[in-house]
Amino acid sequence: MKTITSFQNPFVKKIDLLTTKSRERQREGLFVVEGLREAGLALDAGYEPRQLLFDPAFTDLEVVHQLCSLSVFADPEIIAIHSAVFEKIAYRSGVPNVLVVFQMPQQALEQVALPENPLVLVLEAIEKPGNLGAILRTADAAGVDAVLVCDPATDLYNPNTIRASLGALFTLPVVSASSEIAAAWLKERQIPVFATYLEASQSLYSCKLTGPVALVMGAEATGISPFWIERAETRIIIPMQGKVDSMNVSASTAILLFEVVRQRIMQGRPGSE
Repeated sequence: MKTITSFQNPFVKKIDLLTTKSRERQREGLFVVEGLREAGLALDAGYEPRQLLFDPAFTDLEVVHQLCSLSVFADPEIIAIHSAVFEKIAYRSGVPNVLVVFQMPQQALEQVALPENPLVLVLEAIEKPGNLGAILRTADAAGVDAVLVCDPATDLYNPNTIRASLGALFTLPVVSASSEIAAAWLKERQIPVFATYLEASQSLYSCKLTGPVALVMGAEATGISPFWIERAETRIIIPMQGKVDSMNVSASTAILLFEVVRQRIMQGRPGSE
């Protein structure tokens, strides 16, 4: 097993670039996942690991081998990292932890299989990795069948996105696509588009959301573009009681998704309509 004790090691510098530079991730086709839980979810979802870094002072080798056993691929190269070096390249140090380098998957919309009554979330030009990660975490909790990240303003594999999602990036289909391709995909599958829009007159709570649904959420600063507003079968608004007319996009998304969940649960109850 290789051991690295210097921050000047070329591989350590490569890890630092992969965690801080989107351009490097795209150029190499690689990304880094930190955390036993997050890496475990990625491995369980079939992502291909290349290298696994750990600090033997805080993480047992047995734990590392158990993690590797989740992969359907050959074991990654296991590299022990000195504590002082691991502290510089990891977000969390001094606790059981790993950094795993993964091959970036080639994902396409055509590969996404949907159930009979799908719930699809469309995210247009979301800017902040933390918001994107939080939304993915909520999407997992709500049982979303697919997330389409359209015209992204942030990197899906940004470490902050993965961290904020608690690994939910790997638990459901998340595909990056242009708005044009995503809209055509939804139309082909006859999935109605519901777009959040400040000037909409229809309340979220008056919408029937028990059938196939594609919810479109936009960036906080600009909202949804005219492209999606024009293609929405229904434009909806979250009724608010205060003086501020907007909410954080992750909070708004949670409200919409769990209204869909609530309606579908009620539909399945005896005596409900």
